[in-house]
Amino acid sequence: MSNDAVSASAKGATFLILLQIGSRAITFALNQILLRFLSPELLGTSVQLELYKIAVQYFSRESLRVAAERRSDGGIQAAVNLSYLAILANIPLGFGIAQWYLSKMTTYSSVPYFAEALRVNQLAALLELLMEPAFTVVQHNMLYKARAAAEGSSVILKTTTVFGLFIWAHRQGIDVGVLPFAVGELVNSITLTSVYWSMTIPVAKAKNFSLFLEKIKSSRRIDYVFSLFSKPLLYLISSLFFQTGIKWILTEGDKLLIATLASLEDQGMYALSANYGGLIARMLFQPIEISSRNLFANLCASALPEHDDANGEPSKDFKTTSSPNNDIQTAASILRDTLRVYSIFSLFAFAIGPTLAPLLLRLVAGSRWSDSGAGEVLGTYCYYIPFLAINGVSEAFVAATASTKDLRNQSFWMAGFSALFAASAWVFLRVLELGAKGLVLANCVNMATRIVFNLSYVKEYFREQGTAFDIADILPNMYAVAATAMVPSVLSQSRGILPLLSRYGVAGEFVRVGGIAGVLLVTM
Repeated sequence: MSNDAVSASAKGATFLILLQIGSRAITFALNQILLRFLSPELLGTSVQLELYKIAVQYFSRESLRVAAERRSDGGIQAAVNLSYLAILANIPLGFGIAQWYLSKMTTYSSVPYFAEALRVNQLAALLELLMEPAFTVVQHNMLYKARAAAEGSSVILKTTTVFGLFIWAHRQGIDVGVLPFAVGELVNSITLTSVYWSMTIPVAKAKNFSLFLEKIKSSRRIDYVFSLFSKPLLYLISSLFFQTGIKWILTEGDKLLIATLASLEDQGMYALSANYGGLIARMLFQPIEISSRNLFANLCASALPEHDDANGEPSKDFKTTSSPNNDIQTAASILRDTLRVYSIFSLFAFAIGPTLAPLLLRLVAGSRWSDSGAGEVLGTYCYYIPFLAINGVSEAFVAATASTKDLRNQSFWMAGFSALFAASAWVFLRVLELGAKGLVLANCVNMATRIVFNLSYVKEYFREQGTAFDIADILPNMYAVAATAMVPSVLSQSRGILPLLSRYGVAGEFVRVGGIAGVLLVTM
């Protein structure tokens, strides 16, 4: 089973990475043209519209998705039934959060069609959640080609819609405000739902289950509410909901803080840096996180508690054994190797990123954006990307293997992490007055604390399973660290050593920094 699961997960990660690279390449090219038509104020407002949709969807479905990945007696039908709760949850959440945004209309009074765009986003969030039953089938059957087709086509259609509407409005001399962004989200949602359903209906027929609500008979181990929803999974969701809420605040807290502390123009500057800085995270690390969570759930299924009791507690603890099975050892090996690759990548990002990022921004976005201070923010963001990567895969393991009790404990710790994040943000933003750069540094503090917790859980989990997991094994060796530490000084001194390159402007700088990056890469 482990070989099949690993193979499917590897292929799935490959498909998702190729999807991200292909779709992002197209959207990246179009967005570079679009930046010439956008003001920082419009870009900042578009971030808030996106934040609205992300919040509604996250609170509606995230805990349900994680719970649905757990295997139960009801099999895939129990997971499909569970997905309909996300659709139901969207109605009050979408309306309530939209009303909160509308209560702040004075902030967005200068942005045309903000209220109309918000309502279109509200509809888009609901339509996208209609895909949840089909998405559950894709995840359970590891149908990553179907996911690549759905998400690739939706992203491309969304971007071309936004791009087309802005170009049309510019030629017609019409100020459409942020309405094109909302219409793009609507097209994205319709495409996702349509493709997912069309590609999973044949699967449901072939494997004899329903994509709609269907009653399940209770067994000796598991009872069902209304003969539809697994009680153990509902207990798990109740624990996950609070934890995922804290996680969302920690993940999206930068946008919430900057919305409170900064003007729309400043939000636009930060959004540009975060979008470029997060490009690698979205293209490479996010697909690996998604596929690895499903893989770890499969490999470690034998070590999960059989079910939760009436109070949501596990019926039995994880077994401590001196002879772990092959699946557990495979999970430990994959997690260890992935984290080691990420830690080596971190050194490269720390050494080269802060110098290379402003040059890239000047090249793709023009001097108007790079001279605004966004280049320095993007350079600082390079310190944050490795934290995102390491936290993503380690947190995926926790989500895939933790019992309900473990998740409750994690929720309390995450609440403490959120308080620490808010405190560090206040220090960086208000005391040290570092602006958007301070917000990035606060996020680094946030991710670092979460990584420490995740790795502590991982080490304890494998100890109970009789498998060694040494944190030192994921760290780069001292020679790589020493080479990395020398790079900033080499980059600084090379300006004087290679003065001829400065005559060629940005191109010369790329040659200088790229040459040093190549030497570091070969050395490492």
